[in-house]
Amino acid sequence: MGMIINAVRGMYVCVPRNFVQAAGMYNTLLKSNSPAIVIESLNGYRLKEKLPENLSDITVPLGIPEILTEGTDITIVSYGSTIRIVQQAMKLVEPHGVSCELIDVQTLLPFDLNHLILRSLKKTNRILFVDEDVPGGAAGFMFNKVMEEQGGYRYLDVAPRTITAKEHRPAYGSDGDYFSKPNAEEVAAALIEMMKE
Repeated sequence: MGMIINAVRGMYVCVPRNFVQAAGMYNTLLKSNSPAIVIESLNGYRLKEKLPENLSDITVPLGIPEILTEGTDITIVSYGSTIRIVQQAMKLVEPHGVSCELIDVQTLLPFDLNHLILRSLKKTNRILFVDEDVPGGAAGFMFNKVMEEQGGYRYLDVAPRTITAKEHRPAYGSDGDYFSKPNAEEVAAALIEMMKE
């Protein structure tokens, strides 16, 4: 993703978490004349989703993140297939009393035009970026936008963190996915560590 977002400036880069959301993005893009890339999540092809009756009418605003779960302790920023991993991690930390606010960025270009992530950070004072790209890729891009350009560093109580894929070629199969990319246990451990800090 890091390579794509740095090579195609001037185009929309959409990163849907499921195919209903992807359909909404396609509908939005078909109403405009702007060039775009929609990165469909491979794991999304295995999901069973409820088909909305108004699928052809659904639209998704580009550049506007969506708050999927409201919380008060930690802001988690992610997109695409890692959203499901983060949701599993949130269930793991729930018994520990950790309240997470999960934000799906929806588009990397444009990124958070209304600074919704910054507003969430002002409330929680902790932030974690989760991404299945290589270290310094899209997670580094999101980190730069929120921490530096939007001044998010001013509202931190603990160091901001990123969780990304490992620095090697991904292994094959579901085991390879589990060990090469972020997994729910790794995300949950980081959330608990951040709360203890």
